[in-house]
Amino acid sequence: MMGLLLQGVLLGGYYALLAAGLAFLYSVMGIINLAHGALAVVAAYMILVVTQLTGLSPFIGVLLILPVMAVMGAIVERGIFAPSSRGGPLLAVLATFGMSVVIDNLLFQQFGANTQSLANYIGDLSWASWEFSGGLFVGKISVYTFVTAVVVLGGLQLLLTFTPIGRAIRATAQDSDTAGLVGLNANRIRMISSAIAFVTIGIAGAALGMRASFSPYAGGTLLLFAFQATIIGGTATVWGTLIGGIILGLAQTLGAQIAPQGFLIGGNIIFFVALFVRLLRGEINWRGMLRLKQRSL
Repeated sequence: MMGLLLQGVLLGGYYALLAAGLAFLYSVMGIINLAHGALAVVAAYMILVVTQLTGLSPFIGVLLILPVMAVMGAIVERGIFAPSSRGGPLLAVLATFGMSVVIDNLLFQQFGANTQSLANYIGDLSWASWEFSGGLFVGKISVYTFVTAVVVLGGLQLLLTFTPIGRAIRATAQDSDTAGLVGLNANRIRMISSAIAFVTIGIAGAALGMRASFSPYAGGTLLLFAFQATIIGGTATVWGTLIGGIILGLAQTLGAQIAPQGFLIGGNIIFFVALFVRLLRGEINWRGMLRLKQRSL
């Protein structure tokens, strides 16, 4: 039983890493990015291409693609997020959905339907584990992914709390018009916020490629898990994403022990319970656009 619980917690760390960019982007800009999963797949393919062309380790490849992801985030904010958000939340959702469809098809055209993985490029780390007393085995890549999630979320918390740009991001998120009156460039802050979100997506894509396989159309499943973790944990704090991911991971792991389909069923049950509770508490509006209250970042 202890092994199952530990596996669920570690899986939750992976989900929290997937959800970090989605939750951050919504908290700051109020945008539900339906292309989130597709962008994580893009990052995984970028690391794969860098690794194959240069022979470098995927860990070096991650460092190389993160600046590219940041620039991509700034461009997407100016070209898609900003124009669509002026037309209301529904238009922004439709715009990101369209972006995900375009990304999926471009990836399919370029790489085909075959699944890919970075596991072959990280040696025995893809399967190595630590053995503890009682026959308990813990995968190293799962632990490293969980630690990465904590570092990413902790870094976001420190950025928002103790840095000038973090305070500017919080001010813009709470009231962009008032922030402009005190000298903050809201457009610039939103571009920086989008760049930060895309960097976390790049890290999530690296975790995806190293611990699992991916294909051009894998983004939908990733978006589902990230969205569920975000709703379960809420966006009241950065650490809510980690809590939501752990709860989702535990529900899926325990559900898989009950029935073969229990992996998804367990997660879905927890998700719908959390969704229903938030509806009752008024944290999601009547239109169902999942505009969670921004009590604090």
